[in-house]
Amino acid sequence: MSCKTILSVIAARHDDKDLQTAIALSDATGAHLVLLVVAFGAMPPYSGYADDAASIWINERERETAALNDKVASARTKLASAGISHEIQEFFCDFPWASDLLGQRALYADITLIGGDVVADEDIRGFAIDGALFHAPTPALIVPKDFSLAWPPRTVMVAWDSSYEAGRAVHQALDVLKSAARVHIAMVDPVALPGLQGEEPGADIAAYLARHGIDVSVDVIASGTRSIDAALQRHGTDIGADLLVMGAYGHSRMRERIFGGVTRAMLEHSNLPLLMGR
Repeated sequence: MSCKTILSVIAARHDDKDLQTAIALSDATGAHLVLLVVAFGAMPPYSGYADDAASIWINERERETAALNDKVASARTKLASAGISHEIQEFFCDFPWASDLLGQRALYADITLIGGDVVADEDIRGFAIDGALFHAPTPALIVPKDFSLAWPPRTVMVAWDSSYEAGRAVHQALDVLKSAARVHIAMVDPVALPGLQGEEPGADIAAYLARHGIDVSVDVIASGTRSIDAALQRHGTDIGADLLVMGAYGHSRMRERIFGGVTRAMLEHSNLPLLMGR
């Protein structure tokens, strides 16, 4: 993943923490920043435009539009002071089309950044992450709330289960893995069987990464009574990981049943930044 263009999504109703994260990442990578400032509005009432519900909806929409204009003006000032290559795009988006909007913008970026304020906002998080993961061709970098992103990460953990999605995430993150001082292939309760994770789980992906000059180790984790996401998060803390690379699962009922809960739990509760591919 050669990072030349970053798409960062921020909400007009939040403060500047996500903007600061985007500026820091762009400065660290030397990438052009495309800042997408979004305000979200509810769908109009269907009972007509003359009743009380319609009047409330119009007033709310005007308030959200004004907040969007104010945020764009403030962001423009801060980006000019930061001295990075950038552009600002603004969009007032009705909720049902938010995911498609992100997918369209991400066609022209190398990575989509979702900051902690968006992740913590239950009204916006689902639409932003769904758009970044399932409507876009780029990997998504998802930063927890109040987390100071260190880039490039020195210690990276890869959640590995020999799946297509995990392999896709590794290939998208290859440049990041090459720049890391240490990469840990983490497997929770792997099954040593041909056709699944092989007779020696993790050996194949470790050899592949080693041929790229990556200092890699294979960590087998016993979940015990913990969930898979809890086991991964605890191991990430134990090894001092700066980033977790993992595949995202969705759009398949079987995979959603088996893995979807892990993806969702990591998105909602991760104590590490996630670089997710699909």
